[in-house]
Amino acid sequence: MSKVSTAHKLSSPTSLGVYVVTCSTSKFNQMHNDQKVDDESGDIIDQLSRNAGHRIIGRKLTSDSRPMLRRALRTALVNKNIDAVIITGGTGLSSTDVTFESISPLLDRQIPGFGETFRRISYDEIGSAAMVSRAFAGMARKKAVFCLPGSPNGVRMAMEKLILPELGHIVGLARGA
Repeated sequence: MSKVSTAHKLSSPTSLGVYVVTCSTSKFNQMHNDQKVDDESGDIIDQLSRNAGHRIIGRKLTSDSRPMLRRALRTALVNKNIDAVIITGGTGLSSTDVTFESISPLLDRQIPGFGETFRRISYDEIGSAAMVSRAFAGMARKKAVFCLPGSPNGVRMAMEKLILPELGHIVGLARGA
C-alpha cells in the first residue's frame, strides 16, 4: 500500500452510520401480507457492518420499483447520522432489476473501480456469469452508496473483500470532496 493510501486510511473515520436497503418484490409482498420475511442478504450486511464497529441506522425493504428505491435513497441522504447506504438486490439484467437505473442518476460521483473489482473477484468464484452483475458504487451528498446483488454469497464477498476494508477511506474522501 502506498504512503498516501496508508495516511488516508489512518485519518479515516472508523465507526460509521450505515443504512441497509433490500430491494426485492417477493420479500416486499411477503411483508405486506404479514408473512415472515427472510432477508439473508440484508442480515449479512447488518451483521458484518456491526462486527466491523459500524452502527446500523436503519433498514428498509422496497419492491423493485424506481420510485421506492429513489425515495429510500433520498431519505437516507438527508439523514445526518447516515454515512453509507448499502443496497442489495436488483442489479441483474432482468427487466425487473431496476436498481442501476433508479440509483445511478442520484449519484454525484461514480466509483467505477468498485463494480470492476466486484466482477473480477466474482469471476474467480462463479466464472463468466460474473459479467451479468451490474453491481456499482458512488458518492451522493458526501455519503458512500453501494449497490450489490441480492445473492448472499455476492453480498458477503463484497462486504468482506471490498466495502468494509475501504468504507472509512471512501467516506473520508467523500466528506473532503
